Amino acid sequence: MSERTLAIIKPDAVAKHVIGDIIQRYEGAGLNPIAMKMVRLSKKSAEGFYAVHSERPFFNDLTTYMASGSVVLLVLEGENAIAKNRDLMGATDPKKADTGTIRAAHGASIEANAVHGSDAIETANFEIGYFFPEFE
Repeated sequence: MSERTLAIIKPDAVAKHVIGDIIQRYEGAGLNPIAMKMVRLSKKSAEGFYAVHSERPFFNDLTTYMASGSVVLLVLEGENAIAKNRDLMGATDPKKADTGTIRAAHGASIEANAVHGSDAIETANFEIGYFFPEFE
């Protein structure tokens, strides 16, 4: 089933100049970027995006980090896009991510783990609409 998912290339990966490698991995897995933009999130925008985590102890650090530099926002489309992207990303902790995954290759820590990806259809719909309202 063809789906859409949101992917974010996080500030650490943008700073390491690995945007091209990450996008090539998406495309190689059959995930086609149908929308893309580079932005610098405000703290308020990051807080709105991660509002589901607002009560978690890591919320402030996460939103501060996500507002610390440019990010690349992508809408990816393809067969089983959400699951395919989750597999491609690897475990949240790059040290536990399988060899060959984006996070194993480019992540430095649980927070600076190179990429974000939607975890379910409902989440994808919210996340895509948050940054790309034209897709709502």
